[in-house]
Amino acid sequence: MDTSKIIVAGLVGGIAFFILGYLVWGLALAGLMEQNVGSATGVARSESEFNWITMILGNISMGLLLAVIFGRWAGISTFATGAKAGAIIGLLMGAANDLIMYSTTNIMNLTGVIVDIIAMTIVTAIVGGVVALMLGRGAK
Repeated sequence: MDTSKIIVAGLVGGIAFFILGYLVWGLALAGLMEQNVGSATGVARSESEFNWITMILGNISMGLLLAVIFGRWAGISTFATGAKAGAIIGLLMGAANDLIMYSTTNIMNLTGVIVDIIAMTIVTAIVGGVVALMLGRGAK
């Protein structure tokens, strides 16, 4: 698949991750996640300390990851197949990250881990669909 199409799909995916991340973790789950922190203190950055550049780069990286997987290796170019693949990728990435962090840190309790894995699965499914839709633009 054309590299420029993968880059555009990845950037759009990154924007979708950013927006959905804010809506899901920043608004919808903020209180629940605050209630399920572990015993670690001082790990969350305040609003004035928040690093927007790295947040944006992280979201773009996630969008590009899906775009490369879908466009280069999997040939995924419809919303439905992108959402299915995105759900699997989100579930596995969320579970890997959260379970390892749970086993090695006190950042969140098990309820927080489970909620975060579910949220990551749903968000990555939606973004996977968007990325695949972008990759399928103009396809016959």
